[in-house]
Amino acid sequence: MQPAWQFGPFLPWLDWFGIGVFAMTGALAATRARQTFVTAAFFALVTGVGGGTIRDLLIDAPVFWVQDRNFAAICLAAALLVWATPERWWSDRVFAWLDALGLAAYAVFGAAKSYSFGIPPVPAAMMGVITACAGGIIRDILAGEPSILMRPELYVTAAALAAFGYIGLREADLPAVIAAPVAAIAGFALRGAAIQYRLALPAYRGRSG
Repeated sequence: MQPAWQFGPFLPWLDWFGIGVFAMTGALAATRARQTFVTAAFFALVTGVGGGTIRDLLIDAPVFWVQDRNFAAICLAAALLVWATPERWWSDRVFAWLDALGLAAYAVFGAAKSYSFGIPPVPAAMMGVITACAGGIIRDILAGEPSILMRPELYVTAAALAAFGYIGLREADLPAVIAAPVAAIAGFALRGAAIQYRLALPAYRGRSG
């Protein structure tokens, strides 16, 4: 695995932040189902590292959290934070905005890591989308909830904007330290607008006649 500094000074923070925020949403899913702390910690781990694990396996990279124990510690700390704080802090709206933050950050980092491993631009961007979305899918399946992908507001589209935006800016020769925050902010803004205004793409209505 390439050293974190090769991704630029901003990108490791996106990785840690994305994992921490997604881990919190995993722990929240468990606590809402009135599960034990052990279950909450497990949910935090699989949600936090699920997308990145799939990405690393697909790009033939060492699985990041197996190589660095700090990532598991981040997930455990996120579970502890959720467990030790009042339930009223974690409304559906807070849950949605936390998920939006993690989505944007992790989409950019997933694309950046894949790109740095020599993956071509379009597949690298797709790896960013997988990195951002897979953990939430795993969380929803484990919690027995409808997948977030099946909800009407823009979700995958926001991850795609962040991931493809980063790759597009890098292909235009912008440095990672600029491309990463710009792309992450764009993805978060789109997802935030979708949450606030219920933005959605047209649904399939079938053929008539």
